[in-house]
Amino acid sequence: MSGGQALAALDPGRAKCGLAFSPDGTTLQALWIGSPAAVLEQLQAWHALSPLQGVVVGCGTGSAGWPERLQRHLPEVAVWPRPEHGTTLLARGRYWQLWPPRGWQRLLPAGLRQPPGPLDDLAALVLLEAHLGTTLASVGLQKEARTVNR
Repeated sequence: MSGGQALAALDPGRAKCGLAFSPDGTTLQALWIGSPAAVLEQLQAWHALSPLQGVVVGCGTGSAGWPERLQRHLPEVAVWPRPEHGTTLLARGRYWQLWPPRGWQRLLPAGLRQPPGPLDDLAALVLLEAHLGTTLASVGLQKEARTVNR
């Protein structure tokens, strides 16, 4: 997969879903967590911003029907299913790469650190990076860039 293509990834769930967005296939621009009902609206907003080439969809809990739903609402966008096995653990590690521990958290072994909050958006990021075969650049990405809709 070459750069220059806007891509998104979806980590579907029953109660909440995570999304990650790259406007060019090389950088991470946004992370989002929200209800399954709000996913399509967020993807359509990103698609209006930068036309999506495709969406990587995790094939795990709560994924039933998502590929069909995406193709129905965004017919011009490719949908690529991807196994979700191990993404939560990888998302935890990715959290600490993006936002290194501070204070007393630095003293804990990496396996004992718990990020503060849900990781659905970072699980989507892990799916996207696995699909691309590379780590997306996250220059200047702030924790505040994570949108969590409750």
